[in-house]
Amino acid sequence: MLYLVATPIGNLGDITLRAIETLREVDLIASEDTRKTGRLLKHLGIDKPQLSFYEHNEEAAGARILEHLLAGKSVALVTSAGTPGIADPGFTLVRRALAHDVPVTMIPGPTAFVMAAVLSGLPVHSFTFRGFTPRKRSARLRFYQADVDSPYTLIYYESPHRLLRSLQDALKVFGDRPAAVANDLTKLYERVWRGTLAGLVEELRDLRAQGEFVLVIGGRTEGN
Repeated sequence: MLYLVATPIGNLGDITLRAIETLREVDLIASEDTRKTGRLLKHLGIDKPQLSFYEHNEEAAGARILEHLLAGKSVALVTSAGTPGIADPGFTLVRRALAHDVPVTMIPGPTAFVMAAVLSGLPVHSFTFRGFTPRKRSARLRFYQADVDSPYTLIYYESPHRLLRSLQDALKVFGDRPAAVANDLTKLYERVWRGTLAGLVEELRDLRAQGEFVLVIGGRTEGN
């Protein structure tokens, strides 16, 4: 059995009882970052072997994990934080397991974009999650442009050193729409800024950005 186990995005108290039980019972843990997972396991008092599984070794590591699964072993897949497969490695392993009739299940838990969407104050009856924006500005502008006519709330992950430039690019493409920026969700200094894209550009212009950011932008309406 392959278990996809969601882990805390910040506050370790968000680990679920099922996640703890699963991590204790599996034969092997496949980790995006074995050091971070090691710290979590130590916090939980769990001692299990780990196998590194991340973006640049997915093919080779996935083959090794499949061998364990086909041999009847149980494997838990975890990422650095949050839900496996959401802007993190995971879907290729799921696809590989399913192709070989290996049972797959999931232990649900924290996902940063869902929390950011709810806290934004923007409509969440329908939304589109787009993952991380591209590093290069030209690609990022095209990335935003693809969503310009969407009526749904839009959600993006962004790195701290690109936050301001990304907001400026979003303003250029979307115009001054309602928006929110969420930072370090569930952590001690959790913060959510709400307003419009133009207002957020000015408010966050001098921010010493650190940690993880989620950008939430209102969808297109008849007025924009």
